Amino acid sequence: MTAQPDTQPSPDASRLAQDLRALLGKLKRRLREQAHVGDLTPSQVSVLLQLEAEGPATTSSLARGAGMRPQSMAPVIAALIQSGLVQAEPDPADKRQTLLSLTASCRQQVAQGRAARQDWLARTVQSRFSPAEQALLNTAVGLLRRIVED
Repeated sequence: MTAQPDTQPSPDASRLAQDLRALLGKLKRRLREQAHVGDLTPSQVSVLLQLEAEGPATTSSLARGAGMRPQSMAPVIAALIQSGLVQAEPDPADKRQTLLSLTASCRQQVAQGRAARQDWLARTVQSRFSPAEQALLNTAVGLLRRIVED
């Protein structure tokens, strides 16, 4: 049963939305701490996530995905290449273009970061919640999933 949205949220819904946003922000920060991502900027993280999700891309397409100009994206890419996280190779279909992709080292770091976050969260859930509370969390996750699903 899905409630139809009213034009104005109730005070209870507004408080719940505010609490959820604040709580999820804290959870995101705690998960980020567990991954030890170092000194990457949000733009650099965005590029890495885009390359991981969509595969090799040009600077222009990465800039479009981040809502930036290609000229503004160039220093972001240069820093990622210098740090060994991204590699640049000629596009086999159009030698005038350069394709950027994640290095093997970067893929390994991403996998290790995800494993660290998963391990921390699983251990935290197990240590802080009873089996009955874990079942309630599972139900809550299903409800929260409806917020983000189309």
